Amino acid sequence: MTPGAQLGFDALNAALTAAGEETGLRVLALLAEAELTVSDLTDILRQSQPRISRHLKLLAEAGLIERFREGTWAFFRLSEQGGGAEVARALLARLNPADQTIARDRNRLASVRQARAAAAQAYFREHAAEWDRIRKLHVSDAAVEGAIRAALSEQPFRSLLDLGTGTGRMLELFGAEIERGLGLDLSLDMLLLARDRLERAGLKHCSVRQGDIYDLPLANDSFDVVILHQVLHFLDDGARAIREAARVLRPGGRLLVVDFAPHELEFLREQYAHRRLGFAPETVAQWMTASGLEPLMHKSLAPEPGSAGSIAVSLWLARDARALMAVSPRREVA
Repeated sequence: MTPGAQLGFDALNAALTAAGEETGLRVLALLAEAELTVSDLTDILRQSQPRISRHLKLLAEAGLIERFREGTWAFFRLSEQGGGAEVARALLARLNPADQTIARDRNRLASVRQARAAAAQAYFREHAAEWDRIRKLHVSDAAVEGAIRAALSEQPFRSLLDLGTGTGRMLELFGAEIERGLGLDLSLDMLLLARDRLERAGLKHCSVRQGDIYDLPLANDSFDVVILHQVLHFLDDGARAIREAARVLRPGGRLLVVDFAPHELEFLREQYAHRRLGFAPETVAQWMTASGLEPLMHKSLAPEPGSAGSIAVSLWLARDARALMAVSPRREVA
């Protein structure tokens, strides 16, 4: 443990007491693998819900784990910061992953994950036709993702926040290059898909949870990059969403917005809950400026010739103006 994470006697004793009992240590080992509910842990550990809940309460009070809600569900994960988090990581680092008890729990966890994946795929199959219809209207996903990568390529970043994460694709796209990724979405069904995607990709340092894009449950100056990918057109107040995204950017951090250029496909509003039929370049740029950000780039991607697409996709990139570089970056307009 680093000196900054040292604990007082009572706090350290509480942490060791919570983790020192067999069930508590098994819970910690499982939460190092995935975010789980009480029901998940009950199924894996084959113990009663009151017993599991008691251990979770002790672990949370000692700062070893954290609890967060998604609708009527409560999920648990290892704490990310503080002395309790350091204690948890130190204990788990000493635990032999091949131990028979740990290996058995991990096998049962795999069964829980398979059930989650089945539910996620069932939802995907049910809605795949709707998503495919919208996808055919605009630039290919590969072209958009290539432009996203290019927009953020000028400097590396360690932490990523994906607002309106949907299926978690942005976290998967950058997961191998970052130290911490978080996706927020209001839809529990989408979080089911995103969690399945991240687990299949083995991205343990990336997580998703339910959250309000207008009132992020995050501290100021929390992330190097924030992405709003195909989110603004669903919102009543895009300016407010960008203002809140800017709040959690670190000094010099960057905000990337990806959304539709203006179009006239009214059925998207009527059938798919699109509030806005695209955005003019100056609209999003003005929202960024009003939020204290410095717009750096706007780029428009037209549908490929000969494709069924009829909607262009736009990208806007801005930077937190509190840490401007000595040399102004190249500005790009397309």
